[in-house]
Amino acid sequence: MPGLIITIAQQKGGSGKTTLAAHLAVALSGASKSVALLDVDPQGSLGQWLERRETLSEDGLSEFDFRTASGWGARREARMMARDHDVVIVDTPPKSDIEARSAIEGATLVLIPIQPTPMDLWATQATLENIAREKRTALAILNRVPARALLTEEMEGALKTLGPGVARARLGNRVGFAASMGGGQTVLETDPNGKAAEEVMTLAREVRRHLDRAAA
Repeated sequence: MPGLIITIAQQKGGSGKTTLAAHLAVALSGASKSVALLDVDPQGSLGQWLERRETLSEDGLSEFDFRTASGWGARREARMMARDHDVVIVDTPPKSDIEARSAIEGATLVLIPIQPTPMDLWATQATLENIAREKRTALAILNRVPARALLTEEMEGALKTLGPGVARARLGNRVGFAASMGGGQTVLETDPNGKAAEEVMTLAREVRRHLDRAAA
């Protein structure tokens, strides 16, 4: 049985797609899952993170199978990788309908990271239209959430009216996420007992449940 495909999509730049992709990869691989990464973003941020990660290993290799794709090849590449892995995580570029649409079409589950601001909510509409057109299951994830912000609750309510499910787990606005990525790691490794790592693991468990339901 082929593996499941998670596509991380958001046409607004700076939403945290690559950070989410890397952290979910580490979290899910720690749960005895074979995880592969597919970078569809021409900026190549996920590949750069992986290169830094490889310098930390004794053999110079990462634990993740990694490939790149562009255009309509994203769907085909993701499905090929799913033949050999439990989970394939696809990182898509912002402001690119062709790459995002292809990756969304092949997804078991589409994750939409969104910062809790009105501007981010407005910009998410195009991504939601792509997902609806391809009839995929979507889960919005509130990212870079400030502590004790009333606006976050308002944005969550507004987001739910647009159609996608909204994850109960949230990722806070924590410097540890960016700092760990710069070294080819994640907060699960740099601060495994910290609040950020707890948030990631809670989210990973929720994503796994949604994956199972979407694949059923």
